Amino acid sequence: MPFFQLNDDHIVPDDLEGFDPETVPRAITAFGGRMATKGMELAMHEHRKDELVLTLRGIVRLEAGHGVWIVPPRCAVWIPGHVPHSVTVIGDVEMYCLFVEPDAAPTLPRQCCALSISPLLANLLEHAAHMPVMYDVGGADGRIATVLLDQLSAAPVEELRFPMPVDARLRRIASAMMEDPSDRATIDDWGRRIAVAPRTLTRILQRETGMSFGRWRQQLHILIALQRLDQGASVQTVALDLGYEGASAFVTMFRKALGKPPARYLAERRAH
Repeated sequence: MPFFQLNDDHIVPDDLEGFDPETVPRAITAFGGRMATKGMELAMHEHRKDELVLTLRGIVRLEAGHGVWIVPPRCAVWIPGHVPHSVTVIGDVEMYCLFVEPDAAPTLPRQCCALSISPLLANLLEHAAHMPVMYDVGGADGRIATVLLDQLSAAPVEELRFPMPVDARLRRIASAMMEDPSDRATIDDWGRRIAVAPRTLTRILQRETGMSFGRWRQQLHILIALQRLDQGASVQTVALDLGYEGASAFVTMFRKALGKPPARYLAERRAH
């Protein structure tokens, strides 16, 4: 399977005209690799097959169902078939997409979620991206596909979703926070900005996400922090970029949310 390259702002096969993973009669179809982009977006769409989007480096933001995933490296988003989703890619990325026949992995979740991807599973997926489209089901590549599906079915679910409300006013706030995560505006500030009673915003947010405003924003900050820290940014830089007074306040928030400080959390993920 050829890597996908960026041509005319679209992800298309570099040397396979008219390729459509939906029509490949195999349990899995994979593609991906490194891309240098100026930023691109695949508008809302859906597939018949289940899909996994894995990010190894760079920033990939995916909206599906009622959630946004700012996919941290070594994590992936699982999207069951027929679920509308959009994908935004920012800067230089390395990402892989895996399409799975729905009956090939029946134990996988039937709702969108983030999955923790082991080094073995990441290597299997990268290998699958180089396999022939019509790989030999009874040969070595067929066995690779079977092991890949076994590993994928065992991948643990991670709580790495930023819930995206249905309410248009809250979606406006969510978009603004993603655009400028350093903005420390409170729910009262947002109420004044968009002329809506803070109590109304709080009630709708709780109903649609199950979170307070502070917890909701914190979840976004954690996802952005994981991205930037994995790319080599310092804790101090990330803390300031997210609007914290310094590294200490950010580390305290991170430890309370994920049970360990950022450096240890990332080190354990890389050794996973």
